[in-house]
Amino acid sequence: MRRQFDDLQLGSIELFCLAAELGSFTAAAAAAGVTPAAVSRSVARLEERMGVRLFVRTTRQIRLTDVGREYFEQCRQALAQLIEAERMATGQQLRPVGTLRISVPTTYAHYRLLPLLPAFHELHPEVRLDIHVSNRNVDFSDEGFDLAIRVRAPADSGLIVRHLEDAELVVVATPAYLARRGTPTTLEQLDQHECIQFDLPSSGRRIPWLFRDQGKDIELAGDGGYVLSEDVLGGVTLARHGAGLFQTYRFIVEDDLREGRLVAVLQAFGGRSRPYSLLYPHSRHVPLRVRSFIDFLVQRVA
Repeated sequence: MRRQFDDLQLGSIELFCLAAELGSFTAAAAAAGVTPAAVSRSVARLEERMGVRLFVRTTRQIRLTDVGREYFEQCRQALAQLIEAERMATGQQLRPVGTLRISVPTTYAHYRLLPLLPAFHELHPEVRLDIHVSNRNVDFSDEGFDLAIRVRAPADSGLIVRHLEDAELVVVATPAYLARRGTPTTLEQLDQHECIQFDLPSSGRRIPWLFRDQGKDIELAGDGGYVLSEDVLGGVTLARHGAGLFQTYRFIVEDDLREGRLVAVLQAFGGRSRPYSLLYPHSRHVPLRVRSFIDFLVQRVA
């Protein structure tokens, strides 16, 4: 695009608008930190460029001409748009606007994040929420994401990691399964049970079950006839239908536990959790829509 205005002309437009708003070259000069003569020259420069009179000048006052009034309204709107554009670019806009792209795992999406989003959207209706529900690690720069929620934060110096919560783990099964196979009371008895397993999508590695015994953290690699990948909620569904034992987050099954559809076992060896974190790129200017969402989510989760 070819340049239409140089720096001097843009400055002249700003001084013209100040003079029109304040009704005085002297007042505009004081507000801008220049001399009244500089304001007068700027206005004269605009009038010469366009071949029109913008002000009617007398010894006591200035008054916009009809053309000047119309030009002032257009320039005022244009300057306001430039200010808003700069505020948006630097994260200093007055209200959160624009599209917010979020990547979140399936478990946290369905049981934590998605139920909260209507409240955020009500607070900030001009923010469009683009939500990527997947267990795949995304590339912020290539895919244009603003935020991601993850259990395991990648070793990436370009990301800020904000802790959200430590999600408690619990081993569950249906009353019918426990009546059929017995209720385990020791970790060794897990060998006698159907332990539903899950493979981590990013590595294919089997996720161990985590326990704590007399203050010592223990990881166990269980075994069974069911191995899932990609969507960990499949393990919860299997457990709900009596397939076996499954270790999952308490926030996923708390309704099932409260209503008796599932039973928590091996609670004497509980107390372990996995940390969920909010990730976003380092930047001098974090957009207001991003900062508003971070503050909202941290407060609601806490």
